[in-house]
Amino acid sequence: MNDAQAPTGQDYNQATIDERFARQKAIDEWLPITGSRNAKWWYSAFHNVTAMVGAGVLGLPYAMAQLGWGPGVAILILSWIITLYTLWQMVEMHEMVPGKRFDRYHELGQYAFGEKLGLYIVVPQQLVVEVAVCIVYMVTGGKSLKKFHDTVCSSCKDIKLTYFIMIFASVHFVLSHLPNFNSISGVSLAAAVMSLSYSTIAWGASVHKGVQPDVQYSYRAETTSGKVFNFFTALGDVAFAFAGHNVVLEIQATIPSTPEKPSKGPMWRGVIVAYIVVALCYFPVALIGYWMFGNSVEDNILISLEKPAWLIGMANMFVVIHVIGSYQIYAIPVFDMIETLLVKKLNFKPTRLLRFIVRNVYVGLTMFVGMTFPFFGGLLGFFGGFAFAPTTYFLPCIMWLAIYKPRKYSLSWWTNWFCIIAGLCLMILSPIGGLRQIILSAKTYEFYS
Repeated sequence: MNDAQAPTGQDYNQATIDERFARQKAIDEWLPITGSRNAKWWYSAFHNVTAMVGAGVLGLPYAMAQLGWGPGVAILILSWIITLYTLWQMVEMHEMVPGKRFDRYHELGQYAFGEKLGLYIVVPQQLVVEVAVCIVYMVTGGKSLKKFHDTVCSSCKDIKLTYFIMIFASVHFVLSHLPNFNSISGVSLAAAVMSLSYSTIAWGASVHKGVQPDVQYSYRAETTSGKVFNFFTALGDVAFAFAGHNVVLEIQATIPSTPEKPSKGPMWRGVIVAYIVVALCYFPVALIGYWMFGNSVEDNILISLEKPAWLIGMANMFVVIHVIGSYQIYAIPVFDMIETLLVKKLNFKPTRLLRFIVRNVYVGLTMFVGMTFPFFGGLLGFFGGFAFAPTTYFLPCIMWLAIYKPRKYSLSWWTNWFCIIAGLCLMILSPIGGLRQIILSAKTYEFYS
């Protein structure tokens, strides 16, 4: 009698396992990161450009004015090299365990540091970066729309920045319902093209305007403390300009992978193309913008360029289109985190309604914070150092040392430690400058003006 019952118990167990597996598979197919895995290598190229070349590029001449020629050029080149190296590490680590893919930054963190600790280390930093970028882009989108309106129609009635941020947010109340990364590839491609376009306009119009007659390359601040704090803020601005690492594993997760053809091949090809585009955007804007305007350049180079009006208007519209794509690239991993938590931990049903509520609430919150605190320059410096430096400059290196354990004093060991120390300096110093900038802006600021 007992013999007959044993297999039913086994069958029952097997059925439970199958059911659990099927549920898991259904959830993975519903979640935005793992929902679609048929991306081509060029998707990775323009997703990376959209993630990396943000509005930060327009603040680079201003950062140069705080850093000065020598340190400014050195920090820009070093940042480009270090971040390319750490990006390579992340692409390599995506599939270092045969048969497993680390589709999200925190999954890699859990593998490197342990289940609990990995989550505690990575998730708060990644969330701060992604949410901060979304808020800063709300402000940027609103400011660029306002600048477009003021440039094209200088005699029109003045409209508050708050309203422009609302107009910009209204686009995201629609776009946020695209299910996953592959479904926003069109938006992302447009954004990548725009970033190259407005960067070219920024430095091209600067060249056209020529070196200003009373140009000065001395530090902007009069006092020593002012110079030091401004230098720290500028470090944060540079860190903010290289912030694509927070979404790189999530982008790689969309590329198909087999043991013969792992995803790191096409992904790396896309990253190289993206980094060439990044260099073409960043270096000319930073160096030419500073060369033409010196220390009187604004924290957004397009504000320094008043004429020709149609061209500057166009550049601002390009910024708006670009920032729409960038916002989505950074919002999708946040949606993924929230939806994973709700569906896997709190056992909500993966429905359209759940997605609708989650995403609208998120867009609404970022809009509200952006309208309340639109101090663009200080925000960049503060967030740039506080959260971008770890996830971009040294967390990948710490993971690499923890997992691969390169021989002490070998080239890999030295390289990683150099990146870790550089990143730590950046993380400690730049929020100091950024916070001071925010406090100074807040003194004269009126809410919802």
